[in-house]
Amino acid sequence: MVAAADAQNFAQQLGISHGMVVQELGWDDDTDDDLRADVEEVIGDELLDEDSDEVIDVVLLWWRDGDGDLVDALMDAIGPLSDEGFVWVLTPKTGKPGHVEPSEIAESAPTAGLTQTSAVKLGAWTGSRLVQPKARAPKQR
Repeated sequence: MVAAADAQNFAQQLGISHGMVVQELGWDDDTDDDLRADVEEVIGDELLDEDSDEVIDVVLLWWRDGDGDLVDALMDAIGPLSDEGFVWVLTPKTGKPGHVEPSEIAESAPTAGLTQTSAVKLGAWTGSRLVQPKARAPKQR
C-alpha cells in the first residue's frame, strides 16, 4: 500500500485530484516515472500529450536547462488551459544535470501572463506552480 500513499502524496502536493484532465509536456527519459504513474493513478486516466485538443486542468511541464525558451513553452502550455487551470514547471533539483535557476521561472512567468504561487520538492525534481491571473469581475451598474 506504500504506492497508494505515495500517489496521494505527489498528487496532493500538486493539487491534482480524481477526474482532472492533466497534460504532460517535455517528457523525456529523465522524467520521474513514479510521479507520472502516481498522477495517472489519482486522476484515473492517462496523461495527455501535446497533441491533445481537450481543455486542460493541469499542465505538467518537464523543463531542463537547454530546452529552449521557457516563455514560448509556457505560452504553448496555457493555450488549452481552463480558466481555473494551472501549470507546474518541473525542473531538476539543484546540482542535478539540467537544473534551471528559480529566477528563470520567476522572470518567464509574467511575460507569459502567469503568476508563480508556490514551489514543492518532488523527489529529484522541483515544481513551480504557475496560475493565470483572475479576471476582474465586471463592474455593477
